[in-house]
Amino acid sequence: MSDLLTLTQIQEARHRIAPCVRRTPLTASAALSERLKTNVYVKLELFQKTGSFKVRGAFNKALGLKAEERGQGLVAVSGGNHAQAVAYAARTLGLKSVVLMPESTPANYVDATRGYGAEIKFAANVGTAFAEVAQYERQGWAYVHPFDDPVVMAGQGTIGLEILDDVPQVTDIIVSIGGGGLIGGIATAVRSLKPSVRVWGVETEGADCMSKSLAAGKIVTLDAITSIARTLGAPAPSEFTLTLARTLLESVTVVSDAEALAALRFLLERLKVLTEPAASCTLAAADRLKDQFSKERHVVLLLCGGNMPFEDLARLPGAQAQ
Repeated sequence: MSDLLTLTQIQEARHRIAPCVRRTPLTASAALSERLKTNVYVKLELFQKTGSFKVRGAFNKALGLKAEERGQGLVAVSGGNHAQAVAYAARTLGLKSVVLMPESTPANYVDATRGYGAEIKFAANVGTAFAEVAQYERQGWAYVHPFDDPVVMAGQGTIGLEILDDVPQVTDIIVSIGGGGLIGGIATAVRSLKPSVRVWGVETEGADCMSKSLAAGKIVTLDAITSIARTLGAPAPSEFTLTLARTLLESVTVVSDAEALAALRFLLERLKVLTEPAASCTLAAADRLKDQFSKERHVVLLLCGGNMPFEDLARLPGAQAQ
């Protein structure tokens, strides 16, 4: 494990954020168990406030700031779920917020973030947005990084504690990766308490900075995010999240957009939940990893978000069929 992120920090985060977040349901799935020939459960984090796990880390960070550290308010970089989470946390705590967004951000994310009261500043791309955040910090804004912060990661890791509570017999957990903060937090929590659990990472082609970095043995920065799974759109992991991935994960499976969308359709039709591709890719990875799961295993798929742009539904397999 890491000295920067500990089980104690995650347990403290759980207590701190409990009044502000939902404890999301976890349920067994007969349809998925039959499909994968093992015991499958889904952690329905898409029912979290703002539609994704991100509020856990945002609240843990904001609540942990002293009054003087909150300064002018919260500033974040995001073209997706982190933007809404920071805006929502700020509004809940009576703070101002500014979110730096890539110009390509889908309208549903822009509208929702504005709806939570954030001021939005557009940047040419996510790299430019990250570069611009420093000037806001100099002006006294508190920066809430989307993943490279042990306090944020501790908030996300509370999902792991809930999984162990609800499925103490868990043997495998499949989690998608953007910058690696979510899976790093969950893996730290779960493997601190139950070291035998295997944690499997998932990325989509075109948003696969972690798998490329693991293969290279160093941080690899993507020139652009080309996957439909925009909320996995970190251009690179951090040294910290890369180290956690290297030490705590079984592997990282990279699936195609087509596989993620086919899995999304299956989850919608059979489980009646509309995930985003960044969440449904866990089922696509489970299909690839099927031979790893015997009838005795207990596999949890984390469905981490459900903020699917309506226009993307038209890209589902068969959506245009007459």
